[in-house]
Amino acid sequence: MASPQALTVHNLTEGWSFKQADDHSEDAWLPVARVPTNVHLDLIAHEKIPDPFLGFNELKAEWVADKTWTYKVQLPQVGEPKEGTVHVLAFDGLDTFATIKLNGESILESDNMFIPHRLDVTKQLKPGSENTLEIDFASARLRAIEIKEAHPEHSWVGFNGDMARLAVRKAQYHWGWDWGPVLNTCGPWRPVRLETYHARISDLRTDYKLDDNPKSVSGTITATVEGKSGKTVAFEMRNPDNEVVFKGSAVVNSEGSAQAQFRLDSPMLWYPHGYGEQPLYTVTATLSADDVKLHDATRRTGFRKGELVQEPDEVGKTFFFRINGVDVFCGGSDWIPADSFTPRVTEEKYRKWLQMMVDGYQVMIRIWGGGIWEEDVFYDLCDELGVLVWQDFMFGCGNYPAFPEILQSIRNECIANVGRLRHHPSIVIYAGNNEDYQVQEQYGLTYEYEDKNPENWLKSNFPARYIYEKLLPEVVEAESPHVPYHPGSPWGDGLITSNPKVGDMHQWNVWHGTQEKYQIFDTLGGRFNSEFGMEAFPHIDTIKYYCTDPTQLYPQSHMLDFHNKADGHERRIATYLVENFRTATDLEAFIHLTQLSQAEALMFGYRGWRKQWGQKRFCGGALVWQLNDCWPVTSWSIVDYFQRKKPAYYAMRRVLAPIAVAVKRAHHDWSVVHARVPKSSDYECWVASSRPTEVTATVELRFISIATGKEIKEKIVKKDIQIVPNSTTDVLSGTIDNINEEPHVLAARIWIDGEIVARDVDWPQPLKYLDFEDRGVEIYSRGDTILVKARKPTKGLVFEERTGVLVNDSAIDVVPGDEQVIKVKGLAADDAPLKWTYLGRN
Repeated sequence: MASPQALTVHNLTEGWSFKQADDHSEDAWLPVARVPTNVHLDLIAHEKIPDPFLGFNELKAEWVADKTWTYKVQLPQVGEPKEGTVHVLAFDGLDTFATIKLNGESILESDNMFIPHRLDVTKQLKPGSENTLEIDFASARLRAIEIKEAHPEHSWVGFNGDMARLAVRKAQYHWGWDWGPVLNTCGPWRPVRLETYHARISDLRTDYKLDDNPKSVSGTITATVEGKSGKTVAFEMRNPDNEVVFKGSAVVNSEGSAQAQFRLDSPMLWYPHGYGEQPLYTVTATLSADDVKLHDATRRTGFRKGELVQEPDEVGKTFFFRINGVDVFCGGSDWIPADSFTPRVTEEKYRKWLQMMVDGYQVMIRIWGGGIWEEDVFYDLCDELGVLVWQDFMFGCGNYPAFPEILQSIRNECIANVGRLRHHPSIVIYAGNNEDYQVQEQYGLTYEYEDKNPENWLKSNFPARYIYEKLLPEVVEAESPHVPYHPGSPWGDGLITSNPKVGDMHQWNVWHGTQEKYQIFDTLGGRFNSEFGMEAFPHIDTIKYYCTDPTQLYPQSHMLDFHNKADGHERRIATYLVENFRTATDLEAFIHLTQLSQAEALMFGYRGWRKQWGQKRFCGGALVWQLNDCWPVTSWSIVDYFQRKKPAYYAMRRVLAPIAVAVKRAHHDWSVVHARVPKSSDYECWVASSRPTEVTATVELRFISIATGKEIKEKIVKKDIQIVPNSTTDVLSGTIDNINEEPHVLAARIWIDGEIVARDVDWPQPLKYLDFEDRGVEIYSRGDTILVKARKPTKGLVFEERTGVLVNDSAIDVVPGDEQVIKVKGLAADDAPLKWTYLGRN
């Protein structure tokens, strides 16, 4: 037998061409810039469709989804296969109905975008001559309709998009959502490779347990080996300083597995950012035969104990995360795919998105179930940066079918993806779906929580319960037992999903539903608020990018409405603006108002829920819907498609800071009581801290006239207050006399070690009743700082979001006698100063 051969890899990124399958003309084949790709990107590159993100062009790209598209490439030449050598074609992801042909012969049919495939083509390849790989991608949209029609026994109901989508294992947002276009893609959306080897490590798994104290970590490293010639596996673990901390070796057993036990004393533990470091250990397995190295595999992992704490309490049952014994308030965001065409999302873009979260004191990101299992680099960055990941399984807003073929496909998909992700310390929860239990409630589908027989669930009109309460928990238990599983988002012990006492909830009664005032957001929350939000227009430059007709640059234009997919968005934006602000029709002023409305809404939510965290963990976290966009649009995002931050990003950052002071007067619902002002209003002032230790602080509260900027009564200063660690500290409370005291703001500041670390300003509501004329704002741009002063209380001072320039604060409230210094990065000495505006500025 020939000596074993080390693994070689040809990444098939270049040399591809594509065509519409039924186009038989001579010039039908067009070159493809690179794989991974999808058909829309290649059609845009050849100007066969206009950019669907511009104007109404989405409509001009609809036809693409109903065609079959073919991709082909010539494979690198291979020699005569040596004994024991295999050639494998590896496909990390094919979107979605794919027929793979090698030299004209069909070798695989795939129907799940999320399943990777490996095909042994040793016998089919012709040595020394050309081999052609061809992939036909059929229309997922039309196939979905066929499958739906073939199953009339199923209740095809849900929210968003064509319900035929439920029949297909493909990113559900491709059918359109209430923030995204209808762009149904196909193509080789993840890498394609030709691999040649005798044997390889197909999986490398580290299972571990931390002692309770934790002075040591012990566990098992397992390598799964494919191919008969691999004999031994050498294991090595290196610490973050690249020092070897464990070495071992094992013989490959008859099942193709090699295992080593390890123990580390005094391991460095992985924490979310703000709570500790993110040390990552590198585990390497090297497969050998007769002293020839055949293949090595590496995973970076971190050691941590992650718990989802659900314990009965006086309200119901807690729902919060504990990492290495430390309770963590999970303020953060929900994440959708960063593009309608994901192959063009670069590592640099991912890094910028996740760094924004860290810079904004956001500690958790939820990967939403209607998108994609994210790229490896996404999770790598979360590990590095200390961002906790809530990972939904890929089911969203629907009553999914559970016939035998789709159940098998789902099982394969979830085993592959949970196995791929299990080494990431950042992943702290798997949730079965997004809002599918809400669909069950809304459409009256059968759900008897007490019935624990899974076979009965399959016979009901809500068969997906079998997926969420049997199939998925089994996969997580087998593949990633150190991560808790939760049946859905929202979900809580089989109770109605809006139950505020148990589980997580999606609070949409601000914006959707009963359209409550955002000032009372904090009273509407539950044990963990995994979705809530408020829409806002994106930056004017983003609108000018997609608005191809200058006559359409006004707030209610057809083109601007086309770039807002939310049901009833016109009346909802109008409602929240007209209730709170003096409305404006000029586009830039209107943008500012919608963005202030969003910033205010999210501030009221986060500020109150964080306070409840300190009150016996009544609220374990809050994730805003949503961090990002997949195209240029008006949506609930706090940062738009071009990574331009909306003011809400900064409002969230202030209330999620490690130490945040808060002041709030009792809310008075002006709209139902003849717009009468109450005779008096109680107020309270508190401090929220995520610090692990007690700190000593000084808190000041001032009472400043909105009309004159003068203090209407003596300020209150509390010195040497002990701020309780990882909790809420009540500082003071009092009463405002609305009859004898003129309208005024409550302005709070907190000092630690002589430095102001946080501010908060509470205003009489609604803001539309206040006069913001002549605020006396002065702004001085000085290199890498901007100095801000005001003679009278000023609301929502926003700086321009300029590409390449970062400000550390914006959307600020400014009061007299408290000048603020904003830090700026990326502004050159000869650049024009950043533009700015504030509420009521003419």
